[in-house]
Amino acid sequence: MSLKRTNVYADPEDLAIIKEAAKRRGISEAEIIRQGIHLAAMANRVWDEPLFSRTFEGTGRTLSKREVRDTVADAVRRETGPGTAA
Repeated sequence: MSLKRTNVYADPEDLAIIKEAAKRRGISEAEIIRQGIHLAAMANRVWDEPLFSRTFEGTGRTLSKREVRDTVADAVRRETGPGTAA
């Protein structure tokens, strides 16, 4: 992996927490900061496709707990087939 150097300003209290965590975990402070940058990048990424691209037909009303439970149980039975334990 190729890395690029950058400078950032950070709160001294945050840096102290990072220093303590790095010592406790036995890794470098830089590694913790890289992990944080990666998490921030992924949290702000714009994906090409929506997370849920499928649409489902429905009744237009909220199902009861029992209806949801029965629907899920039916789907599990269809997936596992007859005579198989789920």
